[in-house]
Amino acid sequence: MVSSSGTFRLGSDVNTLEFFRLGFGAMRITGPGIWGYPSDVDSAKAVLRRAVANGVNFIDTADSYGPEVSEVLIAETLRPYRDVVIATKGGLTRQGPGQWAACGHPAYLKQCIEMSLRRLKVESIALYQLHRIDDGFPLADQIGVLKEAQDAGKIQHIGLSEASVEQIEEVSTIVTVATVQNLYNIATRGSEEVLRFCEARGIGFIPWFPLGGADVEALNSRLQDLSEESGHTGAQLALAWLLAKSEVMLPIPGTASVIHLDENCQAGQITLTPELFGELDALA
Repeated sequence: MVSSSGTFRLGSDVNTLEFFRLGFGAMRITGPGIWGYPSDVDSAKAVLRRAVANGVNFIDTADSYGPEVSEVLIAETLRPYRDVVIATKGGLTRQGPGQWAACGHPAYLKQCIEMSLRRLKVESIALYQLHRIDDGFPLADQIGVLKEAQDAGKIQHIGLSEASVEQIEEVSTIVTVATVQNLYNIATRGSEEVLRFCEARGIGFIPWFPLGGADVEALNSRLQDLSEESGHTGAQLALAWLLAKSEVMLPIPGTASVIHLDENCQAGQITLTPELFGELDALA
């Protein structure tokens, strides 16, 4: 289903990875508040299997999802990963449901990497992202931990999350930045400058919260009209718009529902006319 979304390539050496641009975000396969196990573990695993059956070969997770739960379920369900790229993140701590706090202490980040390797049951993580930059520690020290792990072969590619252009430039003096994961969707475009920066340099841009929740629902009147006119759901149009927005865009819609997963994956087959893209682009 997602093969029509196009492909994206990370790297240009022996660690080159290529995958379809429409991926899957594995945050929602955990419990309420992204805390603990889901009420139905079998259903969560069914969603993961269905994603791969639909052609998804880029799955994004994090050690803080659960915490640990998402990585554990991915390993239990999808190993051996074969051609599926598993990306994870570290640097956010959890104090309870819906609670998140950054921790960029180098010793903690080292532990994050080692524990993700153990939970995902891999010798090397395809894409490891600093989940948040912690202002309490020098950025160079935080990235230095990731570089050390990359030099040791424990990480193939390094990414950032919620980073500014200035921060990406600073990190780029230390390592090659493969991806940037910032909040971005059809209703929320505060990272437009970062997207253009990534576009100019061939850096993958992963829009988290790609369907936008209440922000997108606020557009519902016109989006609903466009949905009815096009024959696609509002969510499908929002994802198709992201894919059409930039060739470096890598949407990772997440869900705990196989039905919603199938609907999201179908967005990869939608080709927006210039007129419909323009209408969607003007919604914000």
